[in-house]
Amino acid sequence: MLVVRLVLSLQVNILSFLRALLLPAVMLPLKEKDKPIIRKLLAAGCCARCVLRFCCVTDQAAYQQPQQETLRELQAFVEDAANSKAPDSPPPNSTDKQESHDVTGPEDPPSKKAKLNLNESAAQTDAAADDGVELKDLHVCVVCFGILQDFCDTLQAAKIAEAVKVQDYEFSSLTLSVSLPAQLCVRQHSCWLHMKNEIRQKGMLLDKSDVVQVKEAFKWIIQGLVARELGGVAVVTKSMFEVSMEFTHTETESDCHFLQATCPDCFTATKNKQSVFTRMSVVKAVEKISDATFLRHYPCPPKPPTSRCICQDVQCLHMSVFVAGRYNKFCRSLPQTPWLIDGERRMESSVEELIAVPIVSAFRADGFNFSSSGREDVDVRTLGNGRPFALELLNPHRSRLSKEEMKLLQETINTSSDKIRVRDLQMVSREAMSRMKEGEEEKTKSYTALVWTQRPIQKEDLSFIDDIKDLTLDQKTPLRVLHRRALAIRQRVIHNMNARFLDSHHFYLGLKTQAGTYIKEFVHGDFGRTKPNLCQLLKTDTDIVELDVESVDVDWPPAIPE
Repeated sequence: MLVVRLVLSLQVNILSFLRALLLPAVMLPLKEKDKPIIRKLLAAGCCARCVLRFCCVTDQAAYQQPQQETLRELQAFVEDAANSKAPDSPPPNSTDKQESHDVTGPEDPPSKKAKLNLNESAAQTDAAADDGVELKDLHVCVVCFGILQDFCDTLQAAKIAEAVKVQDYEFSSLTLSVSLPAQLCVRQHSCWLHMKNEIRQKGMLLDKSDVVQVKEAFKWIIQGLVARELGGVAVVTKSMFEVSMEFTHTETESDCHFLQATCPDCFTATKNKQSVFTRMSVVKAVEKISDATFLRHYPCPPKPPTSRCICQDVQCLHMSVFVAGRYNKFCRSLPQTPWLIDGERRMESSVEELIAVPIVSAFRADGFNFSSSGREDVDVRTLGNGRPFALELLNPHRSRLSKEEMKLLQETINTSSDKIRVRDLQMVSREAMSRMKEGEEEKTKSYTALVWTQRPIQKEDLSFIDDIKDLTLDQKTPLRVLHRRALAIRQRVIHNMNARFLDSHHFYLGLKTQAGTYIKEFVHGDFGRTKPNLCQLLKTDTDIVELDVESVDVDWPPAIPE
């Protein structure tokens, strides 16, 4: 039997030696005064990486080495101190006794339990090595629920990478987003209180904010592995492409419930949240509650969980990209946006759809938002250099097209219909989008209207129109848009006008106006809701037959040479 044990011991030593040769050595940046804290945390059920977090270790390499190696080093580090004590050493000082009711009870001092647990872990370690299996923490961490134990390896990185590849995005970098269970904050605070007195005794200048967060440690470990699985793509802090992981732990969801009773003002129900126990609300309550109140309602250290976290499906989301240009509309039966009345479609297409469908397809986007610098009525043409427009493309799987590809896309739109034409199609930034809406009230627009008059007119009757400058109108919300715009009187300015006689009942009226001026209502008066109006100026009833937008004077987006 002795020979067998010697052989097994020799095998373990050989395995340890081989690991040391194959794996790069990482010296844990720990100090002598960390030893009692490490013992307390290991005895409480913290995993090796959470021990490093509470010791405020910020060396990323320490987290990136295999967790079993870290656990071995921690055990060796603290066993040196534990073995140096005599078996009949006196119990810990009075400060430890005062907090013993939070940990193990007076009959089982923390240092003794830590030593026992460490011996058990060492025995389990040797057994695992003897069986030729990979060493892992044999319990679920009381703080991270196994996130830093079981979800930080190459297998998990491969799962993330595969989920990204399946969704077929094009990207040059990515950001990894992690959502953790809110109750993890409660457990972390409990462990902090568990080691708080030890920190004070050792005169260590540590604050709770110095503890490395689970999310940060997780990213330090997994980001490099994911980058490798994706062929070296950069995993950065900020990227247009986000890969998100959500961890849940149903078993401990009730951990947060006592906070609602002690800090009710921190928890407010909202329509979009399934639970009031959001991470932010829990953090706020934990920061607010006193240590004494916390310890009355929650065990310190936390009770060990029996199950690990569950990692939900990996989600991918690309931030919106924006495409802008100008459009001409040549049809008097085409609305700018889909025309629905009482849920029924009245027109077979729209400017928005004719432009957006090919663009959405090219970028493989999930959807879009269309906006423009003003809008024309269904029976109004837009001529000249066109009306500026922009598309926000939602979650595009392709995020960039070359100038040549954009030119081909523009041609595709223009050849698909003779009702519209697009020019200056280009990608723009989110910030540049604001240029289209800047000075909405200050910009000017030019129109040409075909006007009918009730009484016969001569060319001379129109001569005064050319002399009118900066005519101020008071326009009450037109009857035709009253269902969608608030009732108000808006002042608008017609900067200049010109008239071109056609026949005794018709003439062309050119106008340059402030943006937002209702041209049709100026012509027919809208039952006196626009004052002054053309009926008053010509002293006869007038109406508009046709209207064209000649120019929208916004210097955006930049013109692209043909």
